[in-house]
Amino acid sequence: MTLAVFYKLVAIFLTAGLGWVVGRMRWLGDERKGADPARTLSNAAFYIFVPALLFRTTSRLDFAHMPWGLIGAFFVPVVGLAVIVYAIGRHRNRAGSGAAAAPAVRAVSASFGNTLQIGVPMAAALFGEAGLGLHITIVSLHSLTLLTVLTTLAELDLARARARHEEAGGGTLLATLKVTVRNTIIHPVVLPVLAGMAWNLTGLGLPTVVDEVLVQLGSAVVPLCLTLIGMSLAYYGLRGSLRGAIALTATKLLVLPAVVLVVAHWGFGLQGLPLQVAVMMAALPAGSNTLMFSQRYETLEGETTSTIVLSTLAFAATAPLWLAVLAWVD
Repeated sequence: MTLAVFYKLVAIFLTAGLGWVVGRMRWLGDERKGADPARTLSNAAFYIFVPALLFRTTSRLDFAHMPWGLIGAFFVPVVGLAVIVYAIGRHRNRAGSGAAAAPAVRAVSASFGNTLQIGVPMAAALFGEAGLGLHITIVSLHSLTLLTVLTTLAELDLARARARHEEAGGGTLLATLKVTVRNTIIHPVVLPVLAGMAWNLTGLGLPTVVDEVLVQLGSAVVPLCLTLIGMSLAYYGLRGSLRGAIALTATKLLVLPAVVLVVAHWGFGLQGLPLQVAVMMAALPAGSNTLMFSQRYETLEGETTSTIVLSTLAFAATAPLWLAVLAWVD
C-alpha cells in the first residue's frame, strides 16, 4: 500500500463521512417525513452527470489504437463473473421472492471497481506512467461495458416481472416487448453510450464549449456519489445487510482478481506490466457508482452501501496480498 493510495482512501472516507453527517443531521430533508434527498441526488447523478461523463468518454475513444489483448484479458473474466453472480441471483429469485433487479444490482457490486478515486493513484504509484496509461485505457471502457450489460439484464428482468403481471391482467406480449426495448435503449446509461458511439463514428471532435460543459458535469459524479454513500449509510446502517455485503466484498476483492489472473495469464498469455495492471484493477474495491445503480432500481441500497464501505476498508489488506501473488507469478 503506497502513501498516495492511502491518502486517497482517507479522502474517500472523509467525503463519505461528510455525507453521513448530512444524512444523520437531515440537513437536506428528513426521509422519515416523506422527503428523500438521497434519491433526489441519485437521480441528478444518474440523469445529468453520469450521462455527460459516458457521452464524452465514448465520443473520444480511439478504437484504432486500443490494446485489444489487454482489454479482452480483463473484460472477458470480469463480465463472465458478473454474469455468473447475476445467474446465481436469478436462480435464488426463482426459489424465493426477491426484487426483480436484485440479481443485476449484486452483479454490479461484485464486478464494478473504484477505478478512478483509488485506481488512478494506485496505478500511477505502483506502475508509473506506462502502467497508468494501460489503466486509463481499461477505465475508458469500464462503465461503458459493465453498466451497459448489467443495465440490459436488469431491464429484461423487470420486463419479465411486468409480463407476468400483465399476463395475469390480460396484457399482450407485444406491449411488453415495446416497453422493454424502450426502457433498455432510452436509459440514462445506455442512451448516452449509443449517442457517444454515433458521434465517434462521424470522426468529428466535440466543439470546445460542449466539451467544457461535459467536463464540468462529469466532474460532479465522484464527489456526489461519495456523498450519497455516506447519506445512505446514515439512513440504512450496516445492520441487516452485513451477510450479503461480506459475500460480495469477498467476491470483489478475492474471487474476481483470481479469475482475472488465471484467464489473463494462462488464457490470454498476458505477463509483466499488462498482467499486473489488469489484476490490480480487478482487485479494486466496489465503486461508488454501484450505489447509484441500486438506487436507480430502488433495490438493495443498504447492502450496496455496506459492500462499498467494507470492500474499501478491506482493500488496505488485500492489495498487498495481490501484489505479492503477482511478484510470485512473474
